Amino acid sequence: MPKFNFSILNAHLSKKNAFRVDLIGSPSMFSLESRIFHSICIGLIALTCLYVPYDISAGLYIAALSTFLIGLFFLHQYYYSRFHSKTHNSTLFGLIGVLLLGINYFANSGINGSTDLIWPAYLLLVFTISPYHQHIKWLVIYLSCFLVLHILEYYCPSLVKYPFNTGRGQFIDRITAFPIPVIIIYVVIKFMRRSYDKERKATEEKTIAVQTLMSIISHDMRTPLMNIQGYLELLNTSVVDTQDRLVLEKALLKSTNNTMEMLSNLLHWSKSQMEGPNVNLVVVDLMTTLQPTIEMESIHALKKNITLNHHIPPALEVIADINMLQLIVRNLISNALKFTPHGGQITIKAELISGKCKISISDNGKGIPVDKQERIFSIKSEPAFGTDNERGIGLGLVLCKEFIERQGGRIGFESNPGVGSDFFIFINYKQIESPRF
Repeated sequence: MPKFNFSILNAHLSKKNAFRVDLIGSPSMFSLESRIFHSICIGLIALTCLYVPYDISAGLYIAALSTFLIGLFFLHQYYYSRFHSKTHNSTLFGLIGVLLLGINYFANSGINGSTDLIWPAYLLLVFTISPYHQHIKWLVIYLSCFLVLHILEYYCPSLVKYPFNTGRGQFIDRITAFPIPVIIIYVVIKFMRRSYDKERKATEEKTIAVQTLMSIISHDMRTPLMNIQGYLELLNTSVVDTQDRLVLEKALLKSTNNTMEMLSNLLHWSKSQMEGPNVNLVVVDLMTTLQPTIEMESIHALKKNITLNHHIPPALEVIADINMLQLIVRNLISNALKFTPHGGQITIKAELISGKCKISISDNGKGIPVDKQERIFSIKSEPAFGTDNERGIGLGLVLCKEFIERQGGRIGFESNPGVGSDFFIFINYKQIESPRF
């Protein structure tokens, strides 16, 4: 039976997610309100491109102009909010809506037109992207304007223009206007539901995290300390010959090293859970940044007679958090060392692919069993034993995934049991601008 390649699926989903993030912005950089605003802007800009030509062809020149102005306003606000990180002006947004919808109301059949369909949806959008303390104010403004417009039409019906004929014209007007409120409501509800699901998932994961932490403290951290305690008691109560002493000390050193790795990952993970996203992205030279990590892991590789090679182009600059990137690469190399037998080989490689810097750590070790590949980056994954019976706590890859995604990157892998594994991360790099003549 052919093995399902989760890395291909993950890569496809990651590309789709990356495209969406490029359009609306990442949660680490933009608030929920801003991301909803970006999504609405994109949808309304697309509708503007359809409605303006239609309104012109139908002779609705005022409607075409108002639609064009709304689209232009949304484009302006979207551009500066998404790409210049300038907070959208919710007050201006609300007032522009009142003005343009009011003009469109009198230019498009008044109460018999389609403007009344858009009012509630636009107000919902204003609520979504504005601070809570402004909601009552906008509710009063929109209800008052809505009431004033209808009273004006009632007492001065001559103010209302009727560009559509009864029947077919009104039908087309309603059908073409209906998508606007539907899209607004869909996007707002979708984001709210996604935000709720994300918070619920985060709560569940924190519950699992606390349970895992207690399990680690009660078992994985306790066992090596008990071994050290037993060894010290043995030294105090009996004479241990030189050969046995060397065997015991070697075993204790290995246990202590594993415990130090567990403790390091445990502290980093606990800190990330308590503090949340705290990323300091800077432009760094990749080789200079990873050199200390590679040198440190090379010492560990010598203990298992493993060859550690690296191929990193000189002067390759990436945009990363230095501490997070070093921790990610250190964990991936450490994992490769753990599951690679004596005399094996590990290769670290960096290359530019599809506008990203790909850093891969490949080994010819034991690989990952197929039934464990799906949950390899989950806190629920079961820790495995290395070729020298090294044991982790299953937090290394969880940290790698969390920290690379906080930097706007992604992680994946390919593994064949008995052949080896290839873990890779994609991260942004600094592109060299072409000279201008």
